[in-house]
Amino acid sequence: MSGTRRLIVAVDGPAAAGKGTLARALAETLGLPYLDTGLLYRAVARRVLDQGKNPAECGAEQARVLQTEDLQRDDLRASEVDRAASLVARQPSVRAALLERQREFGQAHGAVVDGRDIGTVVFPNADVKLFITASPEVRAQRRYKQRHGVLCDDPALLAEEVAALVARDEQDASRAVSPLRPADNAIQILTDDLGAEAVLHRALDVLRDRGLYSHS
Repeated sequence: MSGTRRLIVAVDGPAAAGKGTLARALAETLGLPYLDTGLLYRAVARRVLDQGKNPAECGAEQARVLQTEDLQRDDLRASEVDRAASLVARQPSVRAALLERQREFGQAHGAVVDGRDIGTVVFPNADVKLFITASPEVRAQRRYKQRHGVLCDDPALLAEEVAALVARDEQDASRAVSPLRPADNAIQILTDDLGAEAVLHRALDVLRDRGLYSHS
């Protein structure tokens, strides 16, 4: 890695594209802190659901009082949280409440940060911006395996998973505040036919080309 202590790498993309896997590996390789911003929205959504409130209308209050232990719960990947997280993330008040928290994390010592608006909103001046994507079908299999430990061999179940991901994509891309889209200067990596190690190597090549990573 270069001598820069506050290197910011923004990793954006839709759900289950592999951005979290890449971001964690990059953070470890570069010796930087890692922040999964999607987890923040999931934790807010979980708090809203636990209180029996509508995630389409509530969220700002829970975002303001979010605690570290909220991010450590083992039920943040449930399907109902997927849907609720997308709804709370559409609320400008929620995004505003979490924005400074994300920036402070990265500005302290540098970071690899993944989410859906990192390169466009949270860190528009990030040193490197990556947009990680994959087809809905590939992402659906990854999401199913993440939850169940095996690939899905039921076409109907897989179709439901694909539909859920496409719906989430549409919600994220169409929201008025911080929509999901690649930053103009982001490097896009399609991961359909790439393993985690290959994706990491491609990302490191981008950093190497910019003089931000020097290991062979």
